[in-house]
Amino acid sequence: MGNNSLLILAIESSCDDTAAAVMQGDKVLSNVVASQSIHGEYGGVVPELASRAHQQNIVPVIEMAIRKANIDKNQLNAIAFTQGPGLMGSLLVGSSFAKSLALALKIPLIAVNHMHAHILAHFIDEEGFEKPEFPFLALTISGGHTQIVKVNDFFDMEIIGETTDDAVGEAFDKSAKILGLPYPGGPLVDKYAQLGNPKAFAFTKPRVPGLDFSFSGLKTAILYFIQKQVKENPNFIEENLNDICASIQHTIIEILMDKLKLAVKETGIKQIAIGGGVSANSGIRKTLKEGEKKYGWKTFIPKFEYTTDNAAMIGIVGYQKYLSQNFEDNTVVSKARIEF
Repeated sequence: MGNNSLLILAIESSCDDTAAAVMQGDKVLSNVVASQSIHGEYGGVVPELASRAHQQNIVPVIEMAIRKANIDKNQLNAIAFTQGPGLMGSLLVGSSFAKSLALALKIPLIAVNHMHAHILAHFIDEEGFEKPEFPFLALTISGGHTQIVKVNDFFDMEIIGETTDDAVGEAFDKSAKILGLPYPGGPLVDKYAQLGNPKAFAFTKPRVPGLDFSFSGLKTAILYFIQKQVKENPNFIEENLNDICASIQHTIIEILMDKLKLAVKETGIKQIAIGGGVSANSGIRKTLKEGEKKYGWKTFIPKFEYTTDNAAMIGIVGYQKYLSQNFEDNTVVSKARIEF
């Protein structure tokens, strides 16, 4: 059996999306995501509700992934699932289902680190998308994470910079909340930013040594700035929404780019790959593409559907682990926090 006929079912349930994918080697046959809309009413993800929704979604999502892949579950060679990091209740739904199914089908079980998956999503075989070469730098930006990782090989990675407080996705969402935009507000900030002037308002960038990030100070600066302006003009936000969003986004992107430039200088590596939910942000994508011309970098931006949480990225890690026969038995445990 050639490696390219390997069929792996992948399950991702780390936060509030239940996802399943079927991979044939490094190609995606199906990639299904069920999002939970309920959290918008609460302005954030409610762990207890998330795990309950996963329990309702997991069977139909997996059935749909298998059906869309046009295979029979008995053809599967292995099952990959997210071991962590994430919300414990959500992770347990995915892992217990994966264990039961692997046991029933008598096939290997593969545990995947969610953060490795965001980085290795670049190795999904997708038309029109190049794969990075080792070593490369990965900027992983999401609602829960902001990291610069030096990637030497599929499973040889080292975090060289990370946030000391808020993640970049949080910075976007919290800024949106200050402006009275609904949750999740990050994509809305991006939408309005495209219509505004990024130089309209200046926010100071936090001074953080080395390659680490900090976003909590920026959030506070934005809050005080908005409060002060609204006091003077109650319609300040409505009248300047596009400019405010553009200025916030510009500042966040500058913080990310400053650290990336420093990372390139320190490591000598000019291949940059981004991943994680915030890499869907149009401003970040555009700035990185400009970095190719400006700094002589080679940048890799994943296909849109592989940026936010999805199971195809779990599947590509599952495929790589299968090749090295890196399997787990049923005693494997889910972990809310996991060693990188």
